[in-house]
Amino acid sequence: MTSHLVLDVVGLTPRLLRHMPRLRALADLGFQAELGTVLPAVTCSVQSTFLTGLPPSGHGIVGNGWYFRDLGEIFLWRQHNALVGGEKVWQTARREKPGFTVANVCWWYAMGADVDWTITPRPIYHADGRKDPDCYTYPPELHDEFPTFPLFTYWGPGAGIASSAWIAAATRRIMETRDPDLTLAYVPHLDYDLQRYGASDPRSAAAAAKLDRVLTPLLDSALDRGAKVTVLSEYGITDVSRPVDVNRLLRAEGLLEVYTQAGMEYLDPWTSRAFAVADHQVAHVYVRDPADVPAVAKLCAALPGVAEVLGEEGKAAHGLDHSRAGELVLLAEPDSWFTYYYWLDDARAPDFARLVEIHRKPGYDPAELFFDPADPGRAKRRAALALVRKKAGMRYLMDVVGLDAGARAVRGSHGLLPRDPEDAPVLLCSDRSAARDRIAATEVKDHLLGRTP
Repeated sequence: MTSHLVLDVVGLTPRLLRHMPRLRALADLGFQAELGTVLPAVTCSVQSTFLTGLPPSGHGIVGNGWYFRDLGEIFLWRQHNALVGGEKVWQTARREKPGFTVANVCWWYAMGADVDWTITPRPIYHADGRKDPDCYTYPPELHDEFPTFPLFTYWGPGAGIASSAWIAAATRRIMETRDPDLTLAYVPHLDYDLQRYGASDPRSAAAAAKLDRVLTPLLDSALDRGAKVTVLSEYGITDVSRPVDVNRLLRAEGLLEVYTQAGMEYLDPWTSRAFAVADHQVAHVYVRDPADVPAVAKLCAALPGVAEVLGEEGKAAHGLDHSRAGELVLLAEPDSWFTYYYWLDDARAPDFARLVEIHRKPGYDPAELFFDPADPGRAKRRAALALVRKKAGMRYLMDVVGLDAGARAVRGSHGLLPRDPEDAPVLLCSDRSAARDRIAATEVKDHLLGRTP
């Protein structure tokens, strides 16, 4: 069997391919197809569909996070592969070809996946509160073959090309030294400037061109080795200008509860009648009492920026009818996205709101991509002081993220099904014999297995 490299180039669209000659050459060698994504069009849900062939209702990954009803906690960005239902592509392949080998370089839900080689970001969380960059590998001895993972260019105000360059180099090394049958690599660079500035901004085109250059050595090496190469994306990022504060609405209506510690307010999912887990342009609204669902649906539908409220029938129609989903699912207007904010006074916001803190926030926060736009110079000075304290071995607080000013700065988002094919995800493949004009996300698994429709 020919080895297969699969690059998940986040945010890749036909519009961006105009600035990426190396990727266009790959499509010219083989083919380019429109990729029909799933709702929500977010990383964890779409990747899980690629690998299982199932919609979110089948694999259970209803977003990048959700309310864990059995724990009474909101968690985003979990990593354990056991959360993903369904048979994964490598499990199917091994039934057909015993000994089939797989490497996963930074695709999500990597922990505990029954693959042969794993590399995934994993910071060191010191007991004194310091966080240092690192990665997790399996087998463990793989760890020392690579330089330190550049965590702070993977997400946050400093997110940039260095993390994708590291991933591309690590992927190339894995292919050259282990020769897996299937190599999965996740390349995040387009997620950054497109959310900061919007898809129509020249800086986003420049980011695409820069990524194309970074991927060239990996693509050339893979093709020289005779590997089949597939490049695909989960979603396209489109321009937005309006943050929608659904949790603030629910709080104002007496449905969302908070509790206070040290003057800071924390969302209280245990006593709230309704609250939302915001995830880009989609929000799961969890309603404790079924009798409240119609009123909450009506309330949310009237909120400016909300395009649609999905109940049970709507969720089923979109393949989102899973027990992890909210009783209601909100879809934003194309120019809008949902914040997780629930406090009404910034002085009472929790301290983690001003940090890059993806695991503590009860929703996704793209404001983490900016130094506080209200005063970026001051935020950078605070960051410099925090680094001095960190290097001295002292506790520090990297409080550089803006609140409402950060939300207002966001210019790109995703999560909805695409309206324009130019902004839709794509699939490129070096194998012309597999050519087709369109491939659904649920059909990607068969494509990876070499099955023709």
